[in-house]
Amino acid sequence: MITIAVSKGRIYEDALPLLAAAGIVPIDDPKTCRKLILATTRPDVQLVIIRATDVPTFVEYGAADMGVAGKDVLLEHGAEGLYEPLDLKIAGCRLMTATHKDAPELSGRIRVATKYVKIAQSYFASKGIQAEIIKLYGSMELAPLVGLADCIVDLVDTGNTLKANDLEPRELIMDISSRLVVNKASMKMKHGAITDLISHFEKALAIRN
Repeated sequence: MITIAVSKGRIYEDALPLLAAAGIVPIDDPKTCRKLILATTRPDVQLVIIRATDVPTFVEYGAADMGVAGKDVLLEHGAEGLYEPLDLKIAGCRLMTATHKDAPELSGRIRVATKYVKIAQSYFASKGIQAEIIKLYGSMELAPLVGLADCIVDLVDTGNTLKANDLEPRELIMDISSRLVVNKASMKMKHGAITDLISHFEKALAIRN
């Protein structure tokens, strides 16, 4: 049995065509059922539906053989213990700094609100800016508005949420897409099955691109 960890939402929806190319179609829909382990049309493959931030942990510790996770999550987690064979080029967005539209350029010592603590620390250190990182889990846009932080570091897709709160994106930290990751022990123990799935994904990507 091959277990693939995927998070609900955009990544799951974008991954469905790639999974289907490998003959993997979930029998149940996580939108309408409460199951966290989904059987598929391939009896040797099952999906586990978990939080996006938990995908690297499940794969690293062998609870899942493979997973689909955003590059932002992998960098923040520290995914040195995982193979990352493919950029699936799905669920694309940008990791950016953002602040009030009338705010001056960031310099000196600043406060930054984000859930991407490691990435933010590394980014501002590379620019020679002293940044006090304040970890938040949601409602990031509030931080500059109420004086909690000078700026935020967050994912930006359309930018509409920022605009609605009088914020604007400033500096691009990196472009983000979702990657296929594989447990190192599983790659050895289930090498044939896993490389076969990777091959199917590669072919599907080639056709799409």
